[in-house]
Amino acid sequence: MKTIKLAAALSAVLFSSLTMADASTDALQLAVEHQSRTPANVVRDPFRNPAETLAFFNVTPNSTVVEISPGGGWYTEILAPLLAAHGTYYAAHFPAETESDYYKRSRAAFVEKLASNPIYNRVQLTEFSPTGSNTIAPEGSADVVLTFRNLHNWYNQGGDEALVNSFKQFYAALKPGGVLGVVEHRLPADKMVGEWIKSGYFPQALTVKAAEQAGFEFQASSEVNANAKDTADYAGGVWTLPPSFRLKDQDKDKYMAIGESDRMTLKFVKPAAK
Repeated sequence: MKTIKLAAALSAVLFSSLTMADASTDALQLAVEHQSRTPANVVRDPFRNPAETLAFFNVTPNSTVVEISPGGGWYTEILAPLLAAHGTYYAAHFPAETESDYYKRSRAAFVEKLASNPIYNRVQLTEFSPTGSNTIAPEGSADVVLTFRNLHNWYNQGGDEALVNSFKQFYAALKPGGVLGVVEHRLPADKMVGEWIKSGYFPQALTVKAAEQAGFEFQASSEVNANAKDTADYAGGVWTLPPSFRLKDQDKDKYMAIGESDRMTLKFVKPAAK
């Protein structure tokens, strides 16, 4: 009798877990399909795979999420509606006090975007700099920190030191057991020669090393954003490919056929407190 009751209890727990997982998957897909998304951003979904990527990083509607350097808000259009009811979303953009005109314009455009639709009313705007020390979110508050295609920029600003400093800021914001999700243009190991950093691609091994130096544990990788057609050897770097098309109309059909870059998708975890 006890065995039957135990089996029933385990089945109930399993069913509950499966139901929660299904609900989270449905919520992610609904956020991806949200009516407020920009059509030009939606077109890129087959290359950026937002629902699958966020699921891999354990993002749920109840999560506290920090997105680093959200740019024009591609993922903001998904994360804001996803987290609006039960979660928290910190967008750690460029610092307000900066000498860079590009940073000023980018931040101003993002602020304007946040004011354009009530769906963004609960987005909390914070600041991030790879060479500074910023409070991207209250210490130990985040379930997930996300960064998409930013590592090459940070490395350009300060090499290994800037990269590790960035990861340390993410580590401070995360709860013990929290996830750091990294998506970046992947540099093949045999192309880590010469001035490879100017290509816009970044080595996976260097990413893992820097994260571990900051205290993270590497947990898993996914090929959800991989692209075997990308040879990563273009004169104009990764920006030769869509959506940038650095060479404009030159061989545009060729690069359209390749699609967006091959990307590593890496999951790190802040160790749970002992």
